[in-house]
Amino acid sequence: MNKMEVIHLAESLLDGKDIGQHTLRQMALVPDTQVFDLMTGANMLREAYFGNKIQLCTICNAKSGKCSEDCAFCSQSAFSKSDISVYPLDTGRILQGAQHATNSAVARYSVVTSGKRLTKKEVKTVADTLAFCKNRGIHFCASLGTLGYEDLMLLKEAGITRYHHNLEASRSFYPEICSTHTYDERIQTVEAAKRAGLSVCSGGLFGMGESELQVLELALALKELDVDAVPINFLTSIPGTRLEGANYLTPLKCLKIISLFRFVLPRKEIIICGGREANLKELHPLVFYAGASGIMTGNYLTTKGRTLEKDLALLDQLGLEPTRPDQERLRPA
Repeated sequence: MNKMEVIHLAESLLDGKDIGQHTLRQMALVPDTQVFDLMTGANMLREAYFGNKIQLCTICNAKSGKCSEDCAFCSQSAFSKSDISVYPLDTGRILQGAQHATNSAVARYSVVTSGKRLTKKEVKTVADTLAFCKNRGIHFCASLGTLGYEDLMLLKEAGITRYHHNLEASRSFYPEICSTHTYDERIQTVEAAKRAGLSVCSGGLFGMGESELQVLELALALKELDVDAVPINFLTSIPGTRLEGANYLTPLKCLKIISLFRFVLPRKEIIICGGREANLKELHPLVFYAGASGIMTGNYLTTKGRTLEKDLALLDQLGLEPTRPDQERLRPA
C-alpha cells in the first residue's frame, strides 16, 4: 500500500464512503517502516475534522490499589507485586485536581478509581464532589469501573458529561490479560453509559503481545459501539506485574496503531494517553501527524507523565492549539 493509495482512501472517507475490512486488514499488516505513508492520510483526516485543535485532558487517581481483578498490565491489581501508593477514595485529591485543572488549557478532568467498580455510596461521593465543582469552565469525566445504569444516571445528574471505560484489548486477545471479569461486562458498561446519555470514552492498551490484526479487531469493535472518544495507551512495563519486562513496541509501531485507528474512526476523538513518551521516545510529537486529536497531560495512574507546561510548549512549536471546553464537540458531526 503506497502513499497515493493511502491518500485515495483518506479522500474516500472524506467523501462519506467507507473502507472495507479487506483494505483495513492490508493497512494493519503494512510493515512498520511504511508508517509514514499511512500518516499522510491519517493527518489529512485529523486536519479535516479537527483542524489545528488538540484536546487536552488530565486525570486524578482518586482511589489506588487493592483491586480484586487480575489484569496483567496493572500495578493496582492485588495480584501484582508492584510498589505503589495504596489509599481509599480521597475526595481531597479530587478537589485539589479539579482546582488545578480549572481555568487551565485542559478541556477535561477525569476522576479514576481502582477496583472492578465503586460501591453505590462511593459513586454518590464522587458525584457529590464533582457537583460541588460544577460551572468552573471545564468538563468532568469519571472512570469508576463496571457501573450500572442507575449509577451512571446519578453521575450525569451531577454534571459529569463523559464516562470512561476501556475495552483494553480485542475480544480474541482479552483472555490473555484478564480472567476475573469478561469482555461482555466491559461492553455492557459502555452500552449502559450511552443509554444514560453520557458521552463515552473507550479505547485500549497496546504492547501486551496482541497481533496487528487484533489491533484492528479492537478498532472495529469501538466503531461498532460508536463511542465518542478513543484513548490509546501504550504499555509501560511496570515491575511486579505479569507483563513486567514486556517489550513489544517500537516508536514506528505506535505511530502505525494511531494511524490505523484514525482510518477506522475518522471522526472520533483519538487521545494518546499512557506510555506516550516512554514508547514513542524522540518521535512522540508525531502522534498528531499520525492522526491523534488529543493527549492526556500530567501524571498517569501510577506512573509519571509530562507537565502541562511542556505539552503546551510542544503544541505551540507544532502550530497547534488546545481545544477550549466550549469548543469541544462531544459527538463530531
